[in-house]
Amino acid sequence: MLENKEGQQVPQVTFRIREHNQWINLKSDEIFKNKKVILFALPGAYTPTCSSTHLPRYNELAQTFKNHGVDEIVCLSVNDTFVMNEWSKDQHAENVRLIPDGNGEFSEKMGMLVDKSDLGFGKRSWRYSMYVENGLIKKMFIEPEKPGDPFEVSDADTMLAYLAPEAKKPDRITLFTKKGCPHCTRAKDLLGKKSLSYEEIPLSNTITLKSLAAVSGQSSTPQVFINGQRIGGANELEAYLKKAA
Repeated sequence: MLENKEGQQVPQVTFRIREHNQWINLKSDEIFKNKKVILFALPGAYTPTCSSTHLPRYNELAQTFKNHGVDEIVCLSVNDTFVMNEWSKDQHAENVRLIPDGNGEFSEKMGMLVDKSDLGFGKRSWRYSMYVENGLIKKMFIEPEKPGDPFEVSDADTMLAYLAPEAKKPDRITLFTKKGCPHCTRAKDLLGKKSLSYEEIPLSNTITLKSLAAVSGQSSTPQVFINGQRIGGANELEAYLKKAA
């Protein structure tokens, strides 16, 4: 049975990481001492739920967490440092620190190391999240012990609801753009001046003007969507931002 370790200190281990082509020993205290830290652990880099939802949402909400006192967000997995470094690049997860628990030592001391040999994974971490102050575990969200890979309580939104239930979440902004389009550049500049993060989807051989027209009803670029609502082009975006100010 998985153990809830609220009220206990985080395990003291040394992580072997690779930075700037050098091996570095990273101790637990360097991550947690005198800081407020969110750590979420997952079964493996590049796996579906981890890549599509778990890591991206923490990365997306990182600034909101920091606005409410969190110093750092850490993602931990029983993978080696090379895998974690490449996954971070692939995910553009600049707001989250990815830590390799290569030997599973931290996960084992947390009581979260589980056997996934049936999937060919060997020993991996169970999925969970925790909030830690100066090395003391204040809150844990542990996924229920049932078959498969449950993902119900360790997500970023659950953690935010615990830490800051009244927090305003950032808008989800998506831009469909085309290479060389000056209006697309203008739209991105408008968002940049407001320090608003966005996802850019450039038109390509697979995402075409026909695809854009099917989604938005328009074939001009940019097409801006905020929280699922089509705003329009650069002029409409400018008017929207002025009204929201």
